[in-house]
Amino acid sequence: MAAPRSWALWSFCGCGWSRAVSGCRLPGLRSSSPRGPLGARLLSQEKEATETHFGFETVSEEEKGGKVYQVFESVAKKYDVMNDMMSLGIHRVWKDLLLWKMRPFPGTQLLDVAGGTGDIAFRFLNYVQAQHQRKQKRQLRAQQNLSWEEIARKYQNEEDSLGGSHVMVCDINKEMLKIGKQKARAQGYKAGLAWILGDAEELPFDDNKFDVYTIAFGIRNVTHIDQALQEAHRVLKPGGRFLCLEFSQVNNPLLSRLYDVYSFQVIPVLGEVIAGDWKSYQYLVESIRQFPSQEEFKEMIEDAGFQKVTYENLTSGIVAIHSGFKLYLR
Repeated sequence: MAAPRSWALWSFCGCGWSRAVSGCRLPGLRSSSPRGPLGARLLSQEKEATETHFGFETVSEEEKGGKVYQVFESVAKKYDVMNDMMSLGIHRVWKDLLLWKMRPFPGTQLLDVAGGTGDIAFRFLNYVQAQHQRKQKRQLRAQQNLSWEEIARKYQNEEDSLGGSHVMVCDINKEMLKIGKQKARAQGYKAGLAWILGDAEELPFDDNKFDVYTIAFGIRNVTHIDQALQEAHRVLKPGGRFLCLEFSQVNNPLLSRLYDVYSFQVIPVLGEVIAGDWKSYQYLVESIRQFPSQEEFKEMIEDAGFQKVTYENLTSGIVAIHSGFKLYLR
């Protein structure tokens, strides 16, 4: 879950920084009289540029960031329980499939954005550790005739159990990170794992730093999705991969109707009963309907500079995994 970057970056033209070169209005035009047709049109466009949606509600861009933060601050303690209840546990399969699609190699540097409670990070660590253990077993089978001295020397020089892999969990919400850290301690995750408070729209990392960028069920909560995608592209190394797991548009008409009934009639009730928070889960349901379709989001990823962009529908399009690569022509 991520909220917008600071207003200072928006004060010049009231629109996304991707439009800063070509989309900002000249100061002379801005001072046009609002009574004239041109002035009225510019004021209307300026108002539209600073408004966005919070579920089905229209709010200012600044206001959305605060509202989304409050939602996840409110649901943090019951977030994992509610995920199980709302999806009947299927979210665990979706996240497993994201890791299988990633197939991280030894030494992979992963950035998991909006990953506060650690679900993707823990799966990543489990995957690379299992991969490393399989590698060790293969090596042992191939070295049955080693002497005791050689075996002792090999164990002394043994690399870490993750093969140099590391995951950085980045989330803008302190409460979500707090829950994630508590889970990590309880489940024994320590090596190869770090947590940082950060904004998806203004990531606190250098360029070309990570091999893989993941964001699961978080990007629809970002105020400026285009900015978050551009930041993902910036921090990935050349050849790096972008993977997004997100709710999408159901492609089965019958299932779509049933899904809508369940979403609007059941999920908010579950939110009230389990988490004591009807409004937050009403927002979450509405935010899914406001998110772009699979094809529209694919185009947004391409516009951010990614290539070989594809998506895979899961559970008839209830969710989709989008994939893209940071490639440069040589």
